[in-house]
Amino acid sequence: MDATDQRGTRTERGTIQRMDNIAIVVEDLAAATAFFAALGLELEGQATVEGSEVDRLIGLEGVRSDIAMMRMPDGHGRLELTKYQTPTVRDGDPHAPANTLGLHRIMFAVEDIDDVLDRLRPHGAELLGEVVQYENSYRLCYLRGPAGILVALAEQIE
Repeated sequence: MDATDQRGTRTERGTIQRMDNIAIVVEDLAAATAFFAALGLELEGQATVEGSEVDRLIGLEGVRSDIAMMRMPDGHGRLELTKYQTPTVRDGDPHAPANTLGLHRIMFAVEDIDDVLDRLRPHGAELLGEVVQYENSYRLCYLRGPAGILVALAEQIE
Protein backbone atom coordinates (compact mmCIF):
# COMPACT_ATOMS: atom_id res chain seq x y z
CA MET A 1 0.00 0.00 0.00
CA ASP A 2 1.28 3.48 -0.85
CA ALA A 3 1.36 6.54 1.40
CA THR A 4 1.78 10.27 0.79
CA ASP A 5 4.73 12.19 2.26
CA GLN A 6 4.74 15.81 3.48
CA ARG A 7 5.26 17.11 -0.08
CA GLY A 8 2.30 15.12 -1.38
CA THR A 9 4.57 12.64 -3.19
CA ARG A 10 3.35 9.05 -3.21
CA THR A 11 5.77 6.69 -1.48
CA GLU A 12 5.78 2.96 -0.91
CA ARG A 13 4.79 1.98 2.58
CA GLY A 14 7.80 1.11 4.75
CA THR A 15 10.37 3.14 2.81
CA ILE A 16 12.96 5.17 4.65
CA GLN A 17 12.00 8.81 5.21
CA ARG A 18 15.38 10.13 6.39
CA MET A 19 18.41 9.27 8.49
CA ASP A 20 17.55 10.63 11.93
CA ASN A 21 20.75 10.14 13.94
CA ILE A 22 23.91 8.16 14.53
CA ALA A 23 24.72 7.12 18.10
CA ILE A 24 28.27 6.85 19.40
CA VAL A 25 29.23 5.47 22.82
CA VAL A 26 31.89 7.59 24.54
CA GLU A 27 33.73 7.55 27.86
CA ASP A 28 33.82 11.30 28.40
CA LEU A 29 30.54 12.91 27.36
CA ALA A 30 31.69 16.47 28.08
CA ALA A 31 34.86 16.07 25.99
CA ALA A 32 32.97 14.47 23.09
CA THR A 33 30.31 17.20 23.21
CA ALA A 34 33.00 19.91 23.18
CA PHE A 35 34.78 18.21 20.25
CA PHE A 36 31.66 18.10 18.08
CA ALA A 37 30.64 21.63 19.13
CA ALA A 38 34.08 22.81 17.96
CA LEU A 39 33.39 21.06 14.67
CA GLY A 40 30.17 23.10 14.33
CA LEU A 41 27.39 20.85 15.62
CA GLU A 42 24.91 22.43 18.04
CA LEU A 43 23.96 20.88 21.36
CA GLU A 44 20.24 20.26 21.08
CA GLY A 45 19.73 18.73 24.50
CA GLN A 46 20.97 16.38 27.19
CA ALA A 47 19.17 13.73 29.19
CA THR A 48 19.60 10.63 31.31
CA VAL A 49 17.66 7.61 30.10
CA GLU A 50 16.81 4.45 32.02
CA GLY A 51 13.97 2.08 32.76
CA SER A 52 12.40 -1.07 31.43
CA GLU A 53 11.56 0.50 28.05
CA VAL A 54 15.21 1.39 27.48
CA ASP A 55 16.33 -2.08 28.63
CA ARG A 56 13.88 -3.76 26.24
CA LEU A 57 14.74 -1.43 23.38
CA ILE A 58 18.48 -2.14 23.35
CA GLY A 59 18.50 -5.65 24.83
CA LEU A 60 20.49 -4.88 27.98
CA GLU A 61 19.46 -4.94 31.65
CA GLY A 62 19.82 -2.11 34.14
CA VAL A 63 20.61 0.57 31.58
CA ARG A 64 21.29 4.08 32.81
CA SER A 65 22.98 6.36 30.30
CA ASP A 66 23.56 10.04 29.74
CA ILE A 67 23.04 11.32 26.22
CA ALA A 68 23.83 14.54 24.41
CA MET A 69 22.02 15.15 21.13
CA MET A 70 24.05 17.24 18.68
CA ARG A 71 22.29 18.80 15.68
CA MET A 72 23.92 19.35 12.30
CA PRO A 73 24.24 23.05 11.34
CA ASP A 74 21.78 22.64 8.46
CA GLY A 75 19.19 21.15 10.84
CA HIS A 76 19.15 17.77 9.07
CA GLY A 77 20.47 14.81 11.03
CA ARG A 78 21.82 14.44 14.51
CA LEU A 79 24.65 12.79 16.38
CA GLU A 80 23.72 11.12 19.67
CA LEU A 81 26.63 10.86 22.09
CA THR A 82 26.01 8.27 24.82
CA LYS A 83 27.86 7.59 28.06
CA TYR A 84 26.71 4.46 29.88
CA GLN A 85 26.67 4.59 33.66
CA THR A 86 25.34 1.01 33.74
CA PRO A 87 25.92 -1.64 32.56
CA THR A 88 29.70 -1.44 32.29
CA VAL A 89 30.91 -0.40 28.85
CA ARG A 90 32.61 -3.06 26.75
CA ASP A 91 36.03 -2.06 25.52
CA GLY A 92 36.61 -1.51 21.83
CA ASP A 93 39.86 -0.67 20.11
CA PRO A 94 40.11 3.13 20.06
CA HIS A 95 43.05 2.82 17.67
CA ALA A 96 41.40 0.47 15.17
CA PRO A 97 42.54 1.20 11.61
CA ALA A 98 40.20 2.57 8.95
CA ASN A 99 39.70 -0.88 7.39
CA THR A 100 38.15 -2.41 10.55
CA LEU A 101 34.73 -4.05 10.16
CA GLY A 102 31.77 -2.12 11.53
CA LEU A 103 31.15 1.60 11.80
CA HIS A 104 33.94 3.09 9.74
CA ARG A 105 33.83 6.86 10.07
CA ILE A 106 31.66 9.94 9.91
CA MET A 107 32.38 12.47 7.14
CA PHE A 108 31.53 16.14 7.32
CA ALA A 109 31.62 18.68 4.50
CA VAL A 110 33.49 21.80 5.67
CA GLU A 111 34.32 25.18 4.17
CA ASP A 112 37.91 25.51 5.43
CA ILE A 113 39.60 22.26 6.41
CA ASP A 114 42.64 23.99 7.94
CA ASP A 115 40.47 26.18 10.17
CA VAL A 116 38.45 23.17 11.32
CA LEU A 117 41.63 21.22 12.14
CA ASP A 118 42.94 24.18 14.14
CA ARG A 119 39.69 24.24 16.16
CA LEU A 120 39.68 20.47 16.77
CA ARG A 121 43.32 19.92 17.77
CA PRO A 122 42.83 21.45 21.26
CA HIS A 123 40.06 18.84 21.71
CA GLY A 124 42.46 15.95 21.02
CA ALA A 125 41.98 15.52 17.26
CA GLU A 126 44.90 13.77 15.57
CA LEU A 127 45.37 13.34 11.82
CA LEU A 128 45.62 9.70 10.73
CA GLY A 129 47.61 10.59 7.64
CA GLU A 130 47.77 13.88 5.78
CA VAL A 131 45.42 16.42 4.28
CA VAL A 132 45.33 15.37 0.62
CA GLN A 133 43.89 16.86 -2.53
CA TYR A 134 41.73 14.44 -4.51
CA GLU A 135 41.96 15.44 -8.16
CA ASN A 136 40.62 18.99 -8.58
CA SER A 137 37.54 18.26 -6.47
CA TYR A 138 38.27 18.00 -2.74
CA ARG A 139 40.78 18.42 0.04
CA LEU A 140 40.26 15.50 2.43
CA CYS A 141 41.59 14.17 5.71
CA TYR A 142 40.88 11.53 8.32
CA LEU A 143 41.34 12.27 11.99
CA ARG A 144 40.72 10.49 15.24
CA GLY A 145 38.48 12.15 17.79
CA PRO A 146 37.20 11.23 21.27
CA ALA A 147 36.77 7.51 22.05
CA GLY A 148 38.73 6.70 18.88
CA ILE A 149 35.97 7.98 16.58
CA LEU A 150 37.19 8.33 13.00
CA VAL A 151 36.09 11.62 11.47
CA ALA A 152 36.68 12.57 7.85
CA LEU A 153 36.59 16.15 6.61
CA ALA A 154 35.95 17.16 3.00
CA GLU A 155 36.49 20.67 1.61
CA GLN A 156 35.19 21.12 -1.92
CA ILE A 157 37.64 22.96 -4.16
CA GLU A 158 35.93 25.71 -6.12
